[in-house]
Amino acid sequence: MSIAPSLHRSRKFRNALMMGLSMGAAGIGLAWLALILGALVWKGGTGLALSVFTEMTPPPGDSGGLLNAIAGSVVMTAIAVVVGTPVGILAGTYMAEYGRFSKLTVLVRFINDILLSAPSIVVGLFIYEIMVRTMGHFSALAGAFALAILVVPVVVRTTEDMLNLVPNALREAGTAIGAPRWIVIRSVAYRAARSGIVTGILLAIARISGETAPLLFTALNNQFWSSDLNAPMASLPVTIYQFALSPYEEWQQLAWTGALLITLAVLALSIFARSLTGRREDK
Repeated sequence: MSIAPSLHRSRKFRNALMMGLSMGAAGIGLAWLALILGALVWKGGTGLALSVFTEMTPPPGDSGGLLNAIAGSVVMTAIAVVVGTPVGILAGTYMAEYGRFSKLTVLVRFINDILLSAPSIVVGLFIYEIMVRTMGHFSALAGAFALAILVVPVVVRTTEDMLNLVPNALREAGTAIGAPRWIVIRSVAYRAARSGIVTGILLAIARISGETAPLLFTALNNQFWSSDLNAPMASLPVTIYQFALSPYEEWQQLAWTGALLITLAVLALSIFARSLTGRREDK
């Protein structure tokens, strides 16, 4: 009779100890995150002004904005999403709907997992070898294709997972009324997994928004406005990288402001993606 109470006290002590350690670790992580975000908001927020969105990147020692860098990031990100999203959705659809148990699906899933965890600089070097060296110059198009490669694995994984969550009874109902398989996928499976697929696309955009290494090897940078996709183009991550390393206070301030803009954009995309996921779970 005396063993049970002592065992109960021992288990309660171990549970309280592990709970305290877990909460302490979480608190340390949140504290560092709060310090980083606080410094970013404090230093980046002081530089927020209309000129940031209306003026070009300045020469050394002068004031200016980030208009060309923001526009370049938007252009290359848009091209990357347009190129990478259909490839990712089609690959994920094959893996979930047509070849769920095939050897090709196992191989594609394995390669996709490698791409998900591969350093982005490797992708930049790959595009540098097959595009930049072949063309003989840096270009926004090469940068967009490097970002598109980073988009594909995220969309593939999300599409496959979301389609696998669709109940087979819905597919069987569509097949029972004589609908071809591609119509069942388009009208039933895609409709049921739509919010999850969109969430994956948003997460892919959030991932490539702050990528610097691939663009250093492909799009390089441009201090001036450029709409030529076959020429170097400015981007916000590369501009932040270069300005942060400079000795000029004006450039350093713009680097803090640009980092704040990217952080806010990624935060907004993540919140929107989370809201879509929550909306799907409510249904």
